[in-house]
Amino acid sequence: MTKKTTMRIAYLTQSYPPMISGAAIAVEQLAKEMAGRGHQVLVIAASDRGQLYYSLQKNLTVLRLQSSHNPMRVGQRFLLYPRFAVMKALHEFKPEIIHGHEPLLCWIGFEYARLRNIPTTLTMHMLPWFVAGYLPDRATLRRLAEQASWMYFRILAGNFTSIITTTKTASTTISNVTGIHSETIPCGIDTRTFHPPLSSDFETATRTRLNLPSNVPLILHVGRLDLEKNVDRILQAAASAMRHSNAHLLIVGDGREKSALMKLSQSLGIADRTHFSGYLSAKEGLPDIYRMANLFVLASEVESQGLVLLEAAASGLPLVAVDATSIPELVHDGVNGYLSKPGDVRSLAAAMEKLLRDPNKARQMGRESHTLAKQYDIQKVREMHEQFYDKLIKQQKAGNRDQLSSWKRVKAWMGFSK
Repeated sequence: MTKKTTMRIAYLTQSYPPMISGAAIAVEQLAKEMAGRGHQVLVIAASDRGQLYYSLQKNLTVLRLQSSHNPMRVGQRFLLYPRFAVMKALHEFKPEIIHGHEPLLCWIGFEYARLRNIPTTLTMHMLPWFVAGYLPDRATLRRLAEQASWMYFRILAGNFTSIITTTKTASTTISNVTGIHSETIPCGIDTRTFHPPLSSDFETATRTRLNLPSNVPLILHVGRLDLEKNVDRILQAAASAMRHSNAHLLIVGDGREKSALMKLSQSLGIADRTHFSGYLSAKEGLPDIYRMANLFVLASEVESQGLVLLEAAASGLPLVAVDATSIPELVHDGVNGYLSKPGDVRSLAAAMEKLLRDPNKARQMGRESHTLAKQYDIQKVREMHEQFYDKLIKQQKAGNRDQLSSWKRVKAWMGFSK
């Protein structure tokens, strides 16, 4: 039997749970999976408390560095450029590979990697056209921001051993715009946590806890309540769809737009049937909420992959979303849900209404979602990363040996054979 090779892996990220983002959840899942496989793992991230601290688990060390408040995100903090602290931590840990998950700390990772001749990789959780979506709706400003972002990406990519994207759509886009090849490795979903069905006892308890009436269909949205997520369109579409149904809308998440969205629900006349639960983690019952819903809706047009879509799919829900960015890779129109045109609230409403009117069709689509989600099981994704890391490390070592051999030949040619 071949003995498994263990690796020393360092992850660099801004956000890490309990701070929540798609990237944060993806890094945590990956780090824990790798540690569980016996690899030594170091995560360097911004401190959710502001001050430096460590957390230690078997094979996994999480270093939280002193951080500043992020005014753009509720509950988020960020690192400026803690070069000394990151270099010190990497020097003590001695990684064999560095995996970056955001485009600032990675420059410190480059510096260390060059000194130690080790490979580096970066997962692109956001592409330049996502960045433009965060800016005011001014065509010139967004175009200039996107152009600048692509220029920065080209410089960034030139320093990495490899680039990872989470979808084929993103890989194709990068190749078309820059000519740079990237490896497609998706973010995974823990199908042991997110899965159907939910027993009636658990559903009754969950509905009671969230002040939801029993025996009414439930439209579910999970995600940040920030401007670029377009949750206002979900409210507008739900207001239309719920005219012909006794369904309720449950919105799970927090963000800068929460207060405005609550006011919008009142103006639309659906405040008594719309529930804002705030952010809920898996430990706080999020998987049960997915399992008791009848359908899941997402109006964002700037998803790099759409982790909440995966969670909903794994839970056996039909999906309603927008035909934009990478979303069609998870939502197959007419198969496991419906896609609407960007900005088309009427189409979103019509899709919700179809599923509410035809529970059998909704359940059939939910089964298709569940089948699709199995392809993204976190253990499969971990194996993909593990094999990719191993390949990069071996290639780097082979390159280092070739460089050493070449230097020895040069010395021999110059007469310095010893």
